[in-house]
Amino acid sequence: MLLATQLERVFILKDQEQEIRLTDPEPKWSVESVMNFYANTYPILTTAKVSAPQIKDDAVEYKFESVMGIKG
Repeated sequence: MLLATQLERVFILKDQEQEIRLTDPEPKWSVESVMNFYANTYPILTTAKVSAPQIKDDAVEYKFESVMGIKG
């Protein structure tokens, strides 16, 4: 018998070579809404982009990557 479960979403912010794991404030929100929610605490998110989700340790991981300071 197959059992379907919803995977937890985890958001990872890389800031100054340190990874910060952010919990999902509201599972119904879009990824962009979550990024906007955390932008009040982490202003670097205002110019960040979201990488493709990866499944790791029974969770879906989204990485917020800053595009500030990157040329080309």
